[in-house]
Amino acid sequence: MPTLSFEGETNGEILIKVRRWLASVEGTEQGNISAVQAVSQGAELTKEALRIIATSAPEPIAQSDVVKGLTNMGYKVTDAAKDAVVAGLDTIEESTGGGVVHQATKAAGKVVYQMNATVARQILRSIKS
Repeated sequence: MPTLSFEGETNGEILIKVRRWLASVEGTEQGNISAVQAVSQGAELTKEALRIIATSAPEPIAQSDVVKGLTNMGYKVTDAAKDAVVAGLDTIEESTGGGVVHQATKAAGKVVYQMNATVARQILRSIKS
């Protein structure tokens, strides 16, 4: 059975790796997915994680109505959150002509770069100590 795994110390690190992988599978360059695509892919990833968690429990627990109900509720909440975020992004894009979403995307890239530089400095300090 094929498997796929991502390693990281934070949720953000794992999401970056997942986005890179998804972009490579879809044949798009990294960073060229839209905000709506990122939200949709994140929602699908969350639902897959819920499925994996539910099925990894011992069989009597995994087959219980409580676990099935909680997993199903998790799917519905994830879909509802995705739909709300996508609708909000669509509204913002329509009212601003896409300017705000484009500015936010640029700002996010700068923040990640700055965060990576800060982390790199901390690592260098810890190595020197």
